[in-house]
Amino acid sequence: MDHAATREEALARIAAAQDLGTLEALRVEFLGKQGSISGLLKTLGAMSPEERQVAGPQIHSLRESVTEALATRKSGLETAALDAQLASEVIDLTLPAPETPRGTIHPVSQVMDELAEIFADMGFSVATGPEIEDDWHNFTALNIPESHPARAMHDTFYFPDKDAEGRAMLLRTHTSPVQIRAMLAQGAPIRIIAPGRVYRSDSDATHTPMFHQVEGLVIDRNITLGHLKWTLETFLKAFFEREDIVLRLRPSYFPFTEPSVEVDVGFALVNGKRVLGGSGDEPGHGWMELLGSGMVNRKVIAAGGLDPDEWQGFAFGVGVDRLAMLKYGMDDLRAFFDGDVRWLAHYGFSPLDVPTLSAGVGARA
Repeated sequence: MDHAATREEALARIAAAQDLGTLEALRVEFLGKQGSISGLLKTLGAMSPEERQVAGPQIHSLRESVTEALATRKSGLETAALDAQLASEVIDLTLPAPETPRGTIHPVSQVMDELAEIFADMGFSVATGPEIEDDWHNFTALNIPESHPARAMHDTFYFPDKDAEGRAMLLRTHTSPVQIRAMLAQGAPIRIIAPGRVYRSDSDATHTPMFHQVEGLVIDRNITLGHLKWTLETFLKAFFEREDIVLRLRPSYFPFTEPSVEVDVGFALVNGKRVLGGSGDEPGHGWMELLGSGMVNRKVIAAGGLDPDEWQGFAFGVGVDRLAMLKYGMDDLRAFFDGDVRWLAHYGFSPLDVPTLSAGVGARA
């Protein structure tokens, strides 16, 4: 067979191909399983060594030439097709650009900002403290005795080593230690909130080993439970953006407050969900426990370096995650920490368009 003539014919037909379909048909004709050049390769096995030594390089050279010509022509046809498309299409630069993926503000971060904004309107400042605490600040200074269940290993994450003063070290179980540190550092009068992460050995639909709390502390002269109730009512009305928030204070017990009160908020069931608002004593309504509070125990004031005969105050604490669940309609606390981007896209807040309570308490004055 005249391999040179076959090469010339194949290359001429490839160069003359006007579209990708024709070019693909030529590839199958020459190099497919039943192609002419593939057939030539199959004949090498029946040749003698001398014949194979002569014909082999010629056939392989023919296949390589055709393969290269096919690739070159394909690239040329694709470039020509793209040029034609670009010449016929027009980009409308007045259209808005497609929206690019962007992150969202986590509901906990959003609620933290809302809390700081509301309490700032009432004259509170934000105080912070270490998440790794010693047991004196976390328990003893808050009048929590060594026999209290909260100090047990099954409730608290302890570290194996103690600090330089021999105090047990732990992950704080509440942000109340910040109250002690603030009193020791600032003295009185004082008006702070202490938001942050806390840790307890618990996990279910409404509890996680790590969660968020915000606690408030007011220390001044002649402070009463009336001041506490007004502060909480004002805060909750601004946070939930409803004027019909009704609170009920029930006697309770916390080591760090005396007297202590549980704060319930009235709600109504709407489509099977609790909606805050109105008195829980109304028909179809109920009371939901929301937070704990009370007048600061004299022993806690003394531990903060202040004279309990001169200074009084109140304190309260509430879960930030729980506030977010109530306000924004979430039903499983564990989802807050799963890192599921679908959940975050649904419940998260756009960094360029977040809700604001800037009118807040000031609008109610």
